Amino acid sequence: MKILLVAPAHPLRGGIAASSERLALAFQAAGHQVEILSFSLQYPNFLFPGTTQFTDDPAPSDLQITTALNSINPLNWIILGKKYSQKQFDMVICRYWLPFMSPCLGTFLRFFKGKTPVITLADNIIPHEKRIGDRQFTAYFLAACDAVVAMSNAVIEDARQFVPEKPIVFHPHPLYDTYGEALPQADALQKLQLSPNYKYLLFFGFIRAYKGLDLLLEALADSRLADLPLKLIVAGEFYENPEKYEQLIQKYNLEQKLIRATHFIAADQVATYFSAADLIVQPYKSATQSGVSQVAYHFEKPIVVTNVGGLAEIIPHKKVGYVVEVETEAIATAIADFFSKDKDINWTANIQEAKHRFRWESMVAVFTDLQKQLQKKC
Repeated sequence: MKILLVAPAHPLRGGIAASSERLALAFQAAGHQVEILSFSLQYPNFLFPGTTQFTDDPAPSDLQITTALNSINPLNWIILGKKYSQKQFDMVICRYWLPFMSPCLGTFLRFFKGKTPVITLADNIIPHEKRIGDRQFTAYFLAACDAVVAMSNAVIEDARQFVPEKPIVFHPHPLYDTYGEALPQADALQKLQLSPNYKYLLFFGFIRAYKGLDLLLEALADSRLADLPLKLIVAGEFYENPEKYEQLIQKYNLEQKLIRATHFIAADQVATYFSAADLIVQPYKSATQSGVSQVAYHFEKPIVVTNVGGLAEIIPHKKVGYVVEVETEAIATAIADFFSKDKDINWTANIQEAKHRFRWESMVAVFTDLQKQLQKKC
C-alpha cells in the first residue's frame, strides 16, 4: 500500500513529530510505502511559545520526508493539493492537533475527495487552550476527512460532536520506544550529577498552564513530603511566563527540592531523565492522552496522573500508577503513598504486563482495516 502521512516531522521537533515518524516506520515494517509530507512553515515565529521549532538531531535515514507545507500560505495548499492528489496514494493519514492548522490541512485534503480515503489521527479535537473560531476551523477540517482514529475516548466524544456519521475508531497511543533502552538508575543519576541519597519525581515535557506544574509544586510543599529525601526534576521548556511558578517556589521555599532542566530535552537525553526518576507525575488540569505516559511505560516507570481526559484509561490505579483528582492534596497523597505505604507493589512487573496493549502493529492494523472499508466508497 502507498501511504501519504501529513504530519510534522524532522527537522521539526516535539512529540507529534517523533510519533509520526515512528508510525511511518511501523507501516514500513508491515510492508507499506510511506511518504511523510511535513511543514516548511509550521507556526509563524510570533505564535510559537518556545525557543525554536527545530531539532539538531540528525535526519532519519530510513524515512522519506518532504518538507513543503506552509501553514499560512493558501496558494501553497492548493499547489500541493493538486500535486499530491495525482500521485495515486492508497491512503492519506493526517495528524490533527490544533485548529490553527485547519485551513491549511482542510484545504489540502479536499483535493483527495472521492479519490483516496483520508483518515485523521486526532491528538485533539477540542484544544486544551480554547480560542474564538476553534469549532468552525475544526468543522472545516473534519469535513475533508472520511474517518477519525482517536487515541482516547475523550477525543472520540469530541469528534462525535462534529462528524457523528463518519467512522470513529479508538486505539490508545502506542509506546514511545524510540528513545533507547533504560539505564541503571545509578548511571542515570551520575550522568545528571544527582545524588543517589534522594528519591526523584519527574515532571517532563513542555510547561503549559494545563499541565498543572503549579499543583505539583504546591503538593511538594505538603507536610507529608517535606521531610522525605525527595526532589523534583522539572525537565522541559517553558511555553508560558514562568513567573507564577517562581512565586510558588519562593512562597513554599522549594528551591532545595528542585532540579531545574527547563530547556528542551533532546531525544538522546530522554532515557537519562526517565531512568533517573523513581516516579513520573502528570498533574494535568485537562488532557486527551499524553505521550509522556507512553514514554514512562516504555521505561517501565510508575506514573501519577490526574483523572482528566484519557489519562485514567491507560493507568490502572495502584497497579502501574495512581489516578487522582485534580487537587494538590490528592497528588501529594499519591506521592506519599508510593514512597511509604505502597512499597510492596511490584510496579515493574505490572507495567511490563500492561504495556503490551500499546503496540504500533495494532495501530497499523486499525488504519489498514479502515482503508479497506473506505476504499469501497471511493
